[in-house]
Amino acid sequence: MEFAARLTRCPIPFDPQAGQEARAPFADLTPEIGDLIAGTAGCSPFLRGLLAREADWIRAALLAAPEAALDDELRALGAVPLDALAEALRQAKRRIALLVALADLGGVWALQEVTGALTRLADRAVDLSLKRLVADEIRRGKIPGARAQDAETAAGMVALAMGKMGAAELNYSSDIDLICLYDETRFDDAVAAQEARAAFIRVTRKMTALLSDLTPGGYVFRTDLRLRPDASVTPVCLSMAAAESYYESVGRTWERAAYIKARPCGGDLAAGARFLTSLTPFVWRKHLDFAAIQDAHDMRLRIRAHKGLAGPIALEGHDMKLGRGGIREIEFFTQTRQLIAGGRDPSLRVRGSVEGLARLVAAGWVPAEDGQDLAAQYRAHREIEHRVQMVQDAQTHLLPTNPEGFDRLACMCGQADTARFRAALRERLERVDTLTEGFFAPDDGPEAPPLDPEDAKIAEGWANYPALRSSRAVQIFDRLRPVILQRLTQAANTAEALRAFDGFLAGLPAGVQLFSLFEANPSLIDLIVDICATAPQLAMYLSRNAGVLDAVLGGGFFAPWPGGAALRAELSERLATAADYEGQLDAARRWAKEWHFRVGVHHLRGLIDAVEAGKQYAELAEAVLAALWPACVANFAAKHGAPPGRGAAVLGMGSLGAGRLNAASDLDLIVIYDAQGAEASDGRRPLAVRPYYARLTQALVTALTAPMAEGRLYEVDMRLRPSGRQGPVATSWAAFRDYQQTEAWTWEHLALTRARPIAGDAGLGADIEAFRRELLAAKGQGGAVRRDVTDMRARLRAAKPGRGAWEARLGPGRMMEVELAAQMGALIAGSPARRVEMQIAAARRAGLIDAAAEGALLAAYRLCWRITAAHRLLTARPLDPGTIGDGARAFLLRETGAASISDLAAALAERTAAADRAISGLLPGAEDDG
Repeated sequence: MEFAARLTRCPIPFDPQAGQEARAPFADLTPEIGDLIAGTAGCSPFLRGLLAREADWIRAALLAAPEAALDDELRALGAVPLDALAEALRQAKRRIALLVALADLGGVWALQEVTGALTRLADRAVDLSLKRLVADEIRRGKIPGARAQDAETAAGMVALAMGKMGAAELNYSSDIDLICLYDETRFDDAVAAQEARAAFIRVTRKMTALLSDLTPGGYVFRTDLRLRPDASVTPVCLSMAAAESYYESVGRTWERAAYIKARPCGGDLAAGARFLTSLTPFVWRKHLDFAAIQDAHDMRLRIRAHKGLAGPIALEGHDMKLGRGGIREIEFFTQTRQLIAGGRDPSLRVRGSVEGLARLVAAGWVPAEDGQDLAAQYRAHREIEHRVQMVQDAQTHLLPTNPEGFDRLACMCGQADTARFRAALRERLERVDTLTEGFFAPDDGPEAPPLDPEDAKIAEGWANYPALRSSRAVQIFDRLRPVILQRLTQAANTAEALRAFDGFLAGLPAGVQLFSLFEANPSLIDLIVDICATAPQLAMYLSRNAGVLDAVLGGGFFAPWPGGAALRAELSERLATAADYEGQLDAARRWAKEWHFRVGVHHLRGLIDAVEAGKQYAELAEAVLAALWPACVANFAAKHGAPPGRGAAVLGMGSLGAGRLNAASDLDLIVIYDAQGAEASDGRRPLAVRPYYARLTQALVTALTAPMAEGRLYEVDMRLRPSGRQGPVATSWAAFRDYQQTEAWTWEHLALTRARPIAGDAGLGADIEAFRRELLAAKGQGGAVRRDVTDMRARLRAAKPGRGAWEARLGPGRMMEVELAAQMGALIAGSPARRVEMQIAAARRAGLIDAAAEGALLAAYRLCWRITAAHRLLTARPLDPGTIGDGARAFLLRETGAASISDLAAALAERTAAADRAISGLLPGAEDDG
């Protein structure tokens, strides 16, 4: 007797005489089974009646495994015709309700097995009813074009299980929430679709009656269709197109939450799955959605007000589902957090409450202790709910209102001490209330600090900004305002931080989502104030790209840098899940902006220095190119065919090739293709080789630079390609080799010292690199190099003399001149080195400069790089330490290691002068070089 062997607990008969009477017919079974029957019948008049009515069936079921009895009963329903289905389902409901109750009360099944068995019965009942009724409509010719075999897919009609049924969490006396839809695309014209619509509406109504009507055999499930779109005015079965249009236009947060648990349960399951996939953007927002917290909180308050549940916890008559500390609180807590983060993290898109909590814990959205606590309370609450319902098969969630009722409930839970039972129950309710209330209704913040008149005038102007044009945004911001102002007054320079925050706020196009984000995560306010007080340029970037703050909450924002390979893999995976090419471009933008922001914040907060930031910006750009190029090629090839020949390679030039970018760098690129004798592509719209690769290159540039909804990725400069602006945007491999060997100017060979394959065909990239090395080794021996560089230096000084004493990039001995000298040294030495430091070292090894000159060049370059990297992060205007603010000055000094601004100015002047002398010493005598 497998059932008896699995018993772990037993109810105590509240009515011992009733229990003994119910036990007598089962006297031949084991004493443990007898005790279970006596306890069950002694506590529940409803179950006592079922034991008498289904005695023979339950006797056989108790001699085997409960899973086998459940499977057999559900399987037998498959052979029942429509005219007998109603009573067959009622019989199955009685039997399975009794089996489930005994397995639950005896501890044979855990909660998920109890609710899962009830849900399997509901799924079977809905699916059989719907298909049998659709088959009847087909037989009567009421569904245009449908044949008898279409009944197996219900001619495109589907029932979606919502709520607890969708999550496979039905309670013991639950109703079932359904949304009935049909696939209108299966019908040829509007007339046929309208006839089918009428038939599906009839099916829905008949199915509801078949399941819900109370007959002498009982009922199957009370059926609720009110979760459908705009239920007060829409028919009980809608087309999928109409439903999708509703959700896209006016769908509300509670409907998004409802669809977390939605699941096709009857009819055309494949069509139902496609519909749910189409709703993914509605349910799962691409950005963290903290505004859902306020929506859920408002909904909780409305439910409490409507049901009269707003008071303190009192056990008598307490609602275990909707009351304080009840089941719905845990569900709201879980679903709201799923809505917040599920758009970014698909692992959170699960239906079950306990599984949802576990996933939230795993993803770091809920502390492990809280998640485990809430899961345990959820299971305990659901068991109490089941026992309340088992007494009379009542759809109730209310605890008893008298001592006798609590005594019965305690006995049903196997506890003889009612006072102890009540104390534990109250403690669990209060624990849930404590854990969830703080999430939905945080404590009031501090009072706003006093401001001087000028600062107060700035703050008063916030009411006129676009971010505060909605009443909801104003409501949230009013709660945040004191906290924000308090943080701003703690900055090193309050007025300066306030003005920067004012600029940030003015640039926001909308406020509800961002303000909700701040309210739920106060640490972000500290970050924003820190950025405003230090780097107004980054604050302006944030106002246009507030979605990047999502990354701060993702769990790994302050983790070590993952490296280029990991970045490429992550972005490639992200692009693979996008719905289409436009989705890939948007996904790449969101992803890259988050990582770009991460580098900037790490640099600003001193977690990395300018050298490491330059490396990280470059690795990020490489990852974008490496992942986006295949997507770009695939999209282009869908129209014009696969790339002819070997394909193309994308070369990074300039700072990208050297692996060092700043926060505002554009990308210098060259595209080289190898068609290997092919004349054209072979797609739907074939192109000759040259226009094919020219247009493919332009597609890549567009993919990087187009100002889409998520902004643009990078500015792109292709002027370093052969013949500059006049040459084709993509160059053939043969033409590139010939040009570099016979026509290229010295500046083009200098640029080649920093060229590096970034994306595209790996074999072609390797060939280009081998050619680059050979060319540099050969061309560096020419005698014109120094003369050309001397001339280039003079023209550079004339055209770009630099902007003020703090210009670190342009001017004598500054970055561009050091880079030019380094490239010249690498070219003359025939070195393949790309980084400035390595090129200068190659020049010294070749005897072109001595150790003192090497030291002077490196010292100037490193200081200029640090100043430039800080400058690009802090402001878009020319750098002026006198006007950038206290926070920015402190950052600049920390980055350069200077004790004061005057010391930094002296160091910049001294080091660049020394570098200028070293470069001048390298250039004279060019006429003697070969």
